[in-house]
Formats: sequence, C-alpha cells, structure tokens
Amino acid sequence: MKKILFTLALIIIFSVVAPLTAAAQTYAFSLDTEIVHVYWESDGSLSLSYELTFTNATFADPIDFVDIGIPNNNYNLSNISAFINGVPISHIAYSPYVSYGVEVGLGSNSIQPGRTGTVIVFISNITNVLFEDSDDGNYASAVFSPTWFDSDFVSGQTDLTVVYHLPKGVLPDEPKYHQAPSGFSAEPFSGLDEQGRIIYVWENPGANGHTQYLFGASFPKSYVPADTITVPTIWQRLGIDPEDLLGFLMCAGAAAFIIGIPVISIISTKRRKLKYLPPKISIAGHGIKRGLSAIEAGILLEQPMDKILMMILFACIKKEAAVVETKDPLKLTLIDPPPQKLRPYEVDFLGAMEKQKKPRRKELQKTMLKLVKSVTRKMKGFSKRETVTYYKSIMEKAWAQVEKADTPEMRGEIYDDVMQWTMLDKKYDDRTKEVFQNRPIITPIWWPRYDPVYRSPSTPSKPSGPTMKPTPGGSGLPNLPGSDFAASVVNGVQGFSAGVVGNITDFTNGITKTTNPPPKPSSSYRGSGGGGGGSSCACACACAGCACACAGGGR
Repeated sequence: MKKILFTLALIIIFSVVAPLTAAAQTYAFSLDTEIVHVYWESDGSLSLSYELTFTNATFADPIDFVDIGIPNNNYNLSNISAFINGVPISHIAYSPYVSYGVEVGLGSNSIQPGRTGTVIVFISNITNVLFEDSDDGNYASAVFSPTWFDSDFVSGQTDLTVVYHLPKGVLPDEPKYHQAPSGFSAEPFSGLDEQGRIIYVWENPGANGHTQYLFGASFPKSYVPADTITVPTIWQRLGIDPEDLLGFLMCAGAAAFIIGIPVISIISTKRRKLKYLPPKISIAGHGIKRGLSAIEAGILLEQPMDKILMMILFACIKKEAAVVETKDPLKLTLIDPPPQKLRPYEVDFLGAMEKQKKPRRKELQKTMLKLVKSVTRKMKGFSKRETVTYYKSIMEKAWAQVEKADTPEMRGEIYDDVMQWTMLDKKYDDRTKEVFQNRPIITPIWWPRYDPVYRSPSTPSKPSGPTMKPTPGGSGLPNLPGSDFAASVVNGVQGFSAGVVGNITDFTNGITKTTNPPPKPSSSYRGSGGGGGGSSCACACACAGCACACAGGGR
C-alpha cells in the first residue's frame, strides 16, 4: 500500500511541476543563417526547404521547439520532414503560436545554452499559392516571405538567402522578378539549378530574423495548370480581404456612413487589442482542460489584464510572499526568503513589481505574455468552448457558496477560498457589491497584508492585528460592513489599473501584437514587371499575388 501511495505521489508531483517548468522557459537566441529554397512546381504547388542555424544564448533555456510558418493551410503534415544536426525529428505538429505553421520538437537534441544547431525542414505540396498577375493576365504571380521569429527572442544579424526555383521549361527571357526588399540585390542573380530550372537568388548577410521580407516573381501561366492560378477579385485588387467581414462591411458602407465608419473602426480596433489569445486556441479540440488555476482560467476567459494582475497580487499576498506598504501609489514589500510554493507567473510578477514605474510596466507585459503562451500550450488538443463553459460553472458555484453563507465568519472563510474564482465574473464589480450589500464579513486572515489600515506599522511582514474592534469569536480580524469590504476589493483592481498598468488598452496591446497580431494592411494589388511587386501580404495571405509565410512563433 505504501508503495502505491508513493507512486501516486510521484505522478501528482510530476504532473504539477512539469507544466510549470515548461511555462517558465526563457528563449533567447540568434538566427545566424537562414537559407530557403522555394520550388514553384509544374503542377502549381509549392515546395520549401529551410536550413536554419541557431546559436542559443548562454543564459537561456534549451531551444526545444522551432516554429515554421507556412503560406496557408493547404498542406499536410505527412508531407513534412525535419532534421536537427542531421538527426531526423519525429515530433512534427501544428504550431500553437502560428496560424498557419508547424512546430518541430527537437527532443533530446535540443540546442543547449551557448551551443549552435542547424534545423532543416522540408515541406512539399502546398497548394493555392499562385495568383494571376494584374499587370499581365498571361502571367502567374508568385510571392513568398520566409518565416521569421519574435523580436523578443531573436537578436543579432541573419545571413538570409532566398532561392527561387521556377517551373521546369520556363525560358530565360520569360520570367520577371519583383522589386527586392531593402538590403537585397535589386537584380537577383539568375542561373540554372541542377534540374535545369531557372533560379533567382536574393541574399543579405545583414538581414535579421524578426523582419518579414517579401520576394516575388512572375512567369507565363502556360507552365502550370490553369486551375491552380487564382484570379483576384475586385476586392483583392483593392487590397480588401473578403474573409474580414467587418472590414468588408465598413468599406461597402463607406459612401453611406462616412461619419460612422471611423467610429466603428476605432471600436473594432480597441476590442481587437483586448483579445490577447491567439486564434489558434479556438481551433476545435476535444474534451475539457482541467487543472488550470483561477488565474490561468482568467487568461482563457480573456479577462482584463489589470484584473488578472490583481488576482496574481492577491495570490502572492495570501502565500505570504508580499505585503502592500502603500496603496496609492502601490508599493510592495517582498518577503525574504520567498515561499517555495509560488507559481512561475507569481515569481515573474514579484520581480516586475520591484522595478521602477516604466520598466515595471514592460516587465509586467512580459509576465503576461509568458502566461498567455503557457495557457495556449496547455490548451493544445482541448476544446476551448467546453473548457470555458467548465470554468464559468466553477465561477457560478463559487458565488453560490458565498451567497448561501449565513454568518460573517462563514462568509469570510468561504470567500477566502473562492475569491479568485469569483473574479472571473465579467460583472465582478457589480456582483461583489450586490452580494455583500448589508451583509457584514469577517475579513480573511491575510487581509492586513493587503490593507495597511488593519495592521501595526511596526511589523509589515507579520501584521499584528486590525485597528478595529476584534470580533466576539476572538479571531482578531476586523468585522467589516460588506459594502466597505466589496468597495476595497473592487477599488483595488481599479487602483492597480490606474497606478501600475496605466491605459489598459495600450498595456494589453503590447501583448496582443505578439500573441494575436492584427492583419497587415494590403496595398493595392500589383503584378510584376521590371520592379513591380506583389501585394503587401497579411498572415492569411488572402490578398492577390501572395504566398507569404506567417511569423515563425516566439520560439
């Protein structure tokens, strides 16, 4: 029996510690070289060959995953193979960070701190990548952007080489290259590959790994099947993505609602900035992801960032890791040594709160960014809809328990247990005031560490007791009117937003631009021909003439 219990204990410890360890990883690396061979095949499909050489920073965690963007979702995982330093990679899956892309897991061959490694990825039979050239209806336009990485993690220069292999049979005087990105040769080197196919070669040893570079060429349509070439619609020629219904309606109604559309645009943009979860998390999965903390569930429910941070603050105070010295401005005293039971995001939060105001805000954004990516990873393979419903039900049950409590002592004890779950309520402010209206409450035992009014100023880390009259039960904790208690909690969230986070939209947008970036605006469609380029491409590559890969994730 003891052996069984011991084994169960090990399983439980591993299941808790392992995800937290993964969530706390720090990526920092340089992309020394990136060589991309782009094969425009005779059947109208696209094949890619990536050779990426990384040098991991000495202070970073191992590079265990690499994300590769793919032009669209018209590909199959079975057509992808990869290698790390010549060793085959078995883990190839859809990326949780890139809308159209894959992750390759390096496993035991992860690139260790201070070491260099080369990842090679082959992808074949990507379809729906050619568009009719708007300058010449007899030509097909082929535009591509190599994968790139999050600027928070990649640094230094990248020697970037892109090689176009045009379809077999194309004659030397027939194709046309598009205008090259800045820093690359205006006239790409032209020659033949080992199969006799015309090639264009663009190279820039001073490029970087976090910028999107667009390359393009056009060739006669007769070299590929006619049904593999997309003819741009009027909307695509105008640079409008028809899948973006809101944008479509705004443009369609421009003449009638010349005043209203800017307002709609502003509201839409503001709402998008507050949606910080990547769209990939909404892709259908199966089953409920149980075991998330209330704070992680708050991320899944996309609660406001200032509320999430306030939840983390309460968690740190409850765990005796911090004490609020002053509320306005918010100043914390961190307990040394810190408790061992802190979660990675709580450790990051406390580290950020030690900074001065401007760097503190940036560090808090980094904390939230890591937390969003951690929840995204944990949700992989699970149903977001079912999981959201599950945690909303926990929130409702938490409120029901508080509402049923019939004594101040019981009300305080229950609220202490379920407080963070009640904060998942979108109407938390109003509901808190409503539930505690005319109902006294014995404050939680940690309350004096949060509210300086209720502790002795001489011992901030171990408050001696409230200045209010002790309760008859002898707990020494204040018996507060429910309305005062509710106001203190609600105002705490509002104060955190005003004094620490600042403008919540701007703060959240600092995270959203990485986890859920806006589509890049499309310029009017242009074909090729002596310096003409393809359209500016959004990640979905819905614009005409585009076959661009999306950003390669943050890893």
